[in-house]
Amino acid sequence: MSKVIVITGAGVGLGRALARRFASEGHQVVLLGRTLAKIEAAAKDIGDAAMAVSCDVGNPDSVREAFAAISERHNKVDVLINNAAIFEPFLLQNATDAQILNAVNTNLAGPMFMIRAAVPMMGNGSHIFNITSESVDMNFPHLSVYQASKAGVERLSKSMDTELEAQGIRVTNVRAGQMYEEGKVWEAAPEDQMAFAKAAAERGINLRERPISQFDSVVNAFSALIDLPADLHADSISLHARKAQPNSTRD
Repeated sequence: MSKVIVITGAGVGLGRALARRFASEGHQVVLLGRTLAKIEAAAKDIGDAAMAVSCDVGNPDSVREAFAAISERHNKVDVLINNAAIFEPFLLQNATDAQILNAVNTNLAGPMFMIRAAVPMMGNGSHIFNITSESVDMNFPHLSVYQASKAGVERLSKSMDTELEAQGIRVTNVRAGQMYEEGKVWEAAPEDQMAFAKAAAERGINLRERPISQFDSVVNAFSALIDLPADLHADSISLHARKAQPNSTRD
């Protein structure tokens, strides 16, 4: 059965890959993102099954406006995927107000605003996915705010899973590892990238040697999760990149 699936941060990366896959499986997808041109381009590439809506998830008014637009085309939301996030390594002691607030508003408050807006359009059988990070339990440098915001989302997932159970709405936390997409570039300043890599190396983490997965590989897990039978639930899963085995029969 066709579902209405709302995806934040859908203009690039995992969000765009998810939208493409779900549309190809016959679902209706709503792509949300701060940069309208990106999500419109992604929606145009997908076709009639896609709807592009400008939305800054860290701004409650923007979220309300987005769901008002969604409700004009769809009378329900079956799946919400909170994927939008800001990943910017920096030392807290050197951080600007904007760096801290942007990360916390987008990464932590954003899923809260989205869930609050989506639940009235959801019902029995609906599903919310909150995407967090393997870095929560890793000794990465320069990521204190990012890690704290993602750890907060994991606690939010647990709380929402309990709060929404009576309405038949499932909540799954998806802890993801490093992912890569051809053509996607890291927007951090070169000096910040170098400082992050140097500090990571000092902690025994070689960023160049860590395994990395393709976005298209990760979407396979979501395709399975949204089709879970009613008597089964995955409250939390971890997806980690692994180095391809030389004798593997899979691409």
